[in-house]
Amino acid sequence: MMASKNPNRQLAAVIEEAGCTYEALAREVRTVAAEAGEPLHTSRSAIHSWVAGGTPAGKTAAYLAEALTRKAKRRVTTGEIGLGCGGTKEHLGPDPLATAADLGRYVILRRRNFLNSAFATAAASLPLAYDHDAVTTTLRAVRSVGRVGTEEIFTVRAVTETFRSADDKLGGGHGLSTVAVYLSDTVVPMLRAIFPSESVRRAAFGAAAELACLVGWKHHDLGREGAAQQFYLLGYQLACEADPHGHAAWMMRALTHQALDLRHMAHSVELAEASMARARGRVDRRTEALLLVTAARAYGANRMPEKASAALLSAEDAMGASADAVPSYAAASGPVASTVASHMGKTLTEMKDHRAAERHYRAALEGRTAQTYQRVRGLTMANLAKSVAAQRRHEEAVIWWNRSLDLMTGVDSVRSRKEVSRVRSAMVVYEKRGVPGAAELAQRAAELAFPSG
Repeated sequence: MMASKNPNRQLAAVIEEAGCTYEALAREVRTVAAEAGEPLHTSRSAIHSWVAGGTPAGKTAAYLAEALTRKAKRRVTTGEIGLGCGGTKEHLGPDPLATAADLGRYVILRRRNFLNSAFATAAASLPLAYDHDAVTTTLRAVRSVGRVGTEEIFTVRAVTETFRSADDKLGGGHGLSTVAVYLSDTVVPMLRAIFPSESVRRAAFGAAAELACLVGWKHHDLGREGAAQQFYLLGYQLACEADPHGHAAWMMRALTHQALDLRHMAHSVELAEASMARARGRVDRRTEALLLVTAARAYGANRMPEKASAALLSAEDAMGASADAVPSYAAASGPVASTVASHMGKTLTEMKDHRAAERHYRAALEGRTAQTYQRVRGLTMANLAKSVAAQRRHEEAVIWWNRSLDLMTGVDSVRSRKEVSRVRSAMVVYEKRGVPGAAELAQRAAELAFPSG
């Protein structure tokens, strides 16, 4: 770390505006870096050194800017704090097809600065002010190449479903580069073609949006949150071209879930409510239930229990009002009843109603067979175990955790590995209490976390 002659007054001013101590800021930098898969040991003395004129190494300046964004509750750039260029990369650029090609290339080339990028809290609200009409105008002005009809779109959907099925069984790390190549080399050029009708054009963009969402989901499952966010935002732009109401609302839902999973509550309620407003009266009732339960999660996470309870009841009413098929983008989440039940369980867990959460987690398991939904069934069992444990039924919790580990073997998923780590931590306490089966479960979790050979 090289020191300069002059102190960094720009950095000092933003830290003062954020109102945080050097210790608190260093802790936030470590959190941002950990989300990006890079363990840092940033301390208050490092912050002091940078304010004095030092320069952070590697990608730390970007992590520092994101940490200050979270603390100041507004967008902070590396240029603003005197540690980089003033501009920042647009997350919702004017040409989503160019963005798609770039993102696909980053994945294929394994660009570390992309794959290890951090979740940007400021970007979470971008869909709220997005002008898709301007982008549509730009896309329609693109010089068309070739012709595309329903057969090509059918093929894209079939290939996407194949990748999604493999993902459900084997985790986000399985086939990620292949999916990215297919998106950038096959699907993006297809979107520049001549379409026989407006409905076919919308269908093509809808198929591309679903594929982009899948790539984003795979990154999220691997803990690559910055990359996941950029693919989700791309999926949102493409969905706006297909259906600016239902499909676009669905992509806002995906962005909301990512923020909630990472415990970034800013904008989660706004996004969830905007999603419902877009879709209201324009989607079937079961899709509406999926959007409502997402809003319930956002309300629960933001300590708004009355609104959360009302949204849960509305979701139940919507589920019971129709048995119609849902659009393909919503069907991608799996059996609707199971998905709604799972998120009801998560909302009730947030509200500390563990008994009710347990009931919904059990209901979620009914439609998620191990043969088709191995990863998500394992994660649901882990959530059920935690609800049972919270009710002090510790021996039963051990049984459910064991069952969840049965389904996590061979799954390339950071989310699953994190659950394994949580099991190991829980068993340290359980062993001390003498809970039957705790020692054996701890050994299983250790072997799964650190496989031999």
